[in-house]
Amino acid sequence: MTSLSPVRSSGRLLTDRVRDQLLSAIHSGELEVGTKIPNEQQLCATFGVSRITVREAVRSLVEGGYLDRVHGSGTYVAFRPSARHSLEQNLSYTAMIREAGMRPSRRLVQLERDGASEHEAAFLQIGAHDEVVRVRRVRYADESPVISSIDTIPAAILGDVDDSAFGGSLYNMLESAGNKVSHAEATVLPVIADADLADILSVDIGSPLLHISQVDWVAGGHAVMFSREWHVPGVFELSLLRRPSSSDTTGF
Repeated sequence: MTSLSPVRSSGRLLTDRVRDQLLSAIHSGELEVGTKIPNEQQLCATFGVSRITVREAVRSLVEGGYLDRVHGSGTYVAFRPSARHSLEQNLSYTAMIREAGMRPSRRLVQLERDGASEHEAAFLQIGAHDEVVRVRRVRYADESPVISSIDTIPAAILGDVDDSAFGGSLYNMLESAGNKVSHAEATVLPVIADADLADILSVDIGSPLLHISQVDWVAGGHAVMFSREWHVPGVFELSLLRRPSSSDTTGF
């Protein structure tokens, strides 16, 4: 493990710096899935920190699902996301799953034309009960369900789009209807699976999921799609680049 080296505090907690080095070794594949990591004494010597610091760093990686403690044996690498993708860009989940080394596929679960709920209408800036097209799909990686999504689009902007178009890329469909998406606003939250999501995603009720709520906009300034997604952790990792605000140059 030649990339691991002593850490020094420089405005960040030593625990965070130890965690970052271990996490980087996991992402790079230097610490492979199933590999037993060095014991506390070895890690303390490698990083030049106390046992308390090492324990806290390892604990955070165990809680995040990257490491797994086996009683009486040691701590092992549990999983490594195959690819890391930035939330600053709109994501092609088909490409993401393929880059993770798995075969992507998707299934159209439900397609309906209905009046917008008050929640949908607020995000899409349309009238409550205005007609929308609601698309529910599931994406698979090697035949395992990994993402459940519900996309809501105002029917008025679609023109004569055929229902078969909803089985493919919704961004391509919107663009062909004269509504090319220019940007999106997304909110990311941790949630737990209810009975419906547990059934669709083949997970236990109460399992942790990542929920993304997003509104897509065209250059003209009107919303064209409101999306809700539920992701099963572990297939790939979504990252976000954070910068200090212009009013604070001292750091986070």
